[in-house]
Amino acid sequence: MIRIVSPLTASTLVVLLLACSGLHANDPATPAQPTRFDLGRPATHADIARLDIDVRPDGTGLPDGGGTADEGRALYEAKCRHCHGEDGRGTPFDRLTGRVEGDAFPFGEDPRAPRSIGSYWPYATTVFDYTRRAMPLERPGSLSDDEVYALTAYLLHLNDLWPAEARLDRDALPKIEMPARDRFVPDDRRGGKEIR
Repeated sequence: MIRIVSPLTASTLVVLLLACSGLHANDPATPAQPTRFDLGRPATHADIARLDIDVRPDGTGLPDGGGTADEGRALYEAKCRHCHGEDGRGTPFDRLTGRVEGDAFPFGEDPRAPRSIGSYWPYATTVFDYTRRAMPLERPGSLSDDEVYALTAYLLHLNDLWPAEARLDRDALPKIEMPARDRFVPDDRRGGKEIR
């Protein structure tokens, strides 16, 4: 049964709760909160190096190794298709392939325009970085560098940005010009509302 509480009763209840919480905090039987929990251990340089795997837009951080789109096709079928659909066309998760006609950039006018690797990503190196760091969803970080290069080559190939038989590596990947490369600008705001 729902009952309506009068404002006087409600304010009285709040005062009582505050008073009780203050009494509890001053109760000498209440144990003090610990300053340390003694969980884990300090990270070593090796621990940090294992996690320091970012790849920059200019290719800084790319590892040795390589792979082709043909090699990536089999990996995609085994590890990616169930989430990203046939040929990266999406369903149930993100669409990875598809260019906008004329490589237009209509996202400000049409929020439904597909944000795929071929239409929206400014740097090819970030495909490698994200795939190595976060994919496959159920086992992120489990792919070898060669596998990540092969998957990246396949995804770029599906977007008509890389030939099927060519080997993708640390020298070639940063040189790929993405259609959306010049569509983004660095955020150089200095604390105000300046927007370019």
